[in-house]
Amino acid sequence: MEKVLSVAVPCYNSQDYVRRAVNSLLQGKDRIEIIIVNDGSTDGTAAIAEQYVKEYPDTVRLISKPNGGHGDAVMTGLAAASAPYFRVLDSDDWLDRDSLLKLLDVLEGMKDPEKAADIVITNYVYEKVNEGKSHPVNYRKTLPADRIFGWDEVGKFAIGSYILMHSATFRTELARSCGMKLPKHTFYVDHLYVCYPMTRVEKMYYLDTDLYRYFIGREDQSVNEKVMLSRMDQQIKVNRLLLYELDTAGISNKAQKEYLFYYIEIVTLATVSFLLRLGTKEDEEKVQAFLDEIQENRPDFYEWITTGPFTRHPMGTLRTLPKGVVYPIYRFCYKAARRLVCFN
Repeated sequence: MEKVLSVAVPCYNSQDYVRRAVNSLLQGKDRIEIIIVNDGSTDGTAAIAEQYVKEYPDTVRLISKPNGGHGDAVMTGLAAASAPYFRVLDSDDWLDRDSLLKLLDVLEGMKDPEKAADIVITNYVYEKVNEGKSHPVNYRKTLPADRIFGWDEVGKFAIGSYILMHSATFRTELARSCGMKLPKHTFYVDHLYVCYPMTRVEKMYYLDTDLYRYFIGREDQSVNEKVMLSRMDQQIKVNRLLLYELDTAGISNKAQKEYLFYYIEIVTLATVSFLLRLGTKEDEEKVQAFLDEIQENRPDFYEWITTGPFTRHPMGTLRTLPKGVVYPIYRFCYKAARRLVCFN
């Protein structure tokens, strides 16, 4: 059977959990190309992948390369993909098998270019396995389901429910041709991965099913709070790339441009909140310096995020309230969101 979906599985020292990721894909093995990208692992990851290649030679491919980081592994997988649609599955996550079959059925119906979407959007679930907690994220109030639609039919996204890497299956050629650049040895590039193609997306399809299971709980995980605080330089680097490298100026569709502005705003809000999480005067000064930088280099974006009602632009409080009031509010809201949404 013809493959309709290529799935890249970036791996770095993933021997303890990569089997779960790959096994979750095998339900659709006749229609999926599984590309395991071994990003310079020093454990048994490559040996495990070789076993899958031997057992499923028509489904599983292994690419071993020197370590370049998550983004480099994703770009390697994208370059090697042969199916018309492409998505990423991180090696410590997994896909729901029934939902995967639904997605494959939808992609089967998109072989005709006239019926093909640029992106198929599905739900994802934060899985705090160690605590027995799950938090699903869906788009039922924002997107029409089970048909092709354009930007003019997209509703307002609630804060915290934007289209992430976990929810995006892109048309392969669009993802390749959108000018995407993911820097090596940098964490949090999934924001870049999901925003670059969205600058070119015109036709969308929403499949309302909980496909992606996002594992939260490893001590060394990039979204672990302590790890994120130690890598703030990389968070800021990605934030700057979204602000200064992503081409939003050439987008004529108002709803599309607004969506990308909202996405960049939420990344900027995360940067500010994490810096303020430490509660030191030095980090408060870093926040102010970062905001001054944005105001100077992207005055259009700065004006956009600091005006309007708090419910749509929380960062407007930075302009209207004293720092001694607003900074504690940010810390409180971050802690509340972390507990409610389970994002790290």
